[in-house]
Amino acid sequence: MFERSGSVGSIVLVDPPDHALSRRFANDLLAAVHEASVSDIRVLVVRATGPNFGTGGFVPEWPGKDRNWFRTFIAEVNQAYAAVEALRVPTIAAVRGRAVSGHYELVLRCDLIVAAEDATFTWVEADTGMAPLAGGVQRLAERVGRGRAVQQVLLSDTLTGAEAARSGLVNLVVPGDELEEAVDRLAERLAAGPTRGYAAVRSLFKAWSGGGVPSADQLTLDLTMDLFESSDAQNAFAAVKKAAETGADIVRPTFAGE
Repeated sequence: MFERSGSVGSIVLVDPPDHALSRRFANDLLAAVHEASVSDIRVLVVRATGPNFGTGGFVPEWPGKDRNWFRTFIAEVNQAYAAVEALRVPTIAAVRGRAVSGHYELVLRCDLIVAAEDATFTWVEADTGMAPLAGGVQRLAERVGRGRAVQQVLLSDTLTGAEAARSGLVNLVVPGDELEEAVDRLAERLAAGPTRGYAAVRSLFKAWSGGGVPSADQLTLDLTMDLFESSDAQNAFAAVKKAAETGADIVRPTFAGE
């Protein structure tokens, strides 16, 4: 479900302890992302109730179904996950407990990942004759490098929060009882930042992901020139000018997020 507190929005998984990744899950997630997209939030957190972020696909739903049913289900999951990536605001995954396969792939769709010390990240596909189905392989390789990604996926390795941080997967690891506070603090910081500037940076990263440095270079001017005349940028420039003229420290301006 989608909820908000001021400029911070949250998509909350509310079917603990596993948050079964079923067709209903995919449909509910897409609806929640739509609510987020039409709101005026400035950052989105994806978090879960209970002990786990999520334990992967709801396999009991699968036996007896044909490949067409399964293809449609996976397409719906990918549509919901792609909608998270398509948001124009920064996104944060708050992970505690287990993040397995399909839920791990949802985590990888977020910009920043904050994990509790008890968090674990696991692929089970190699043990089931399957492969990650929602973009996990390529997004994991993008974050941690091909070698580490191959090892994790092919060997069904489980990473602890600390190991995930060392590999570059996770941005921040905190004690379990501090996860919500740490995520909220980060979200508030991003919510107070230059939303349009963040959107441009995220678009450049997406261009780089799709076509490397040349693709990002081609978009840089188109994505950034309009920012120059925004009130956010002009206020920041004025703060720098005032500091230079007076010798005072630069005061971070208040960003309107326009």
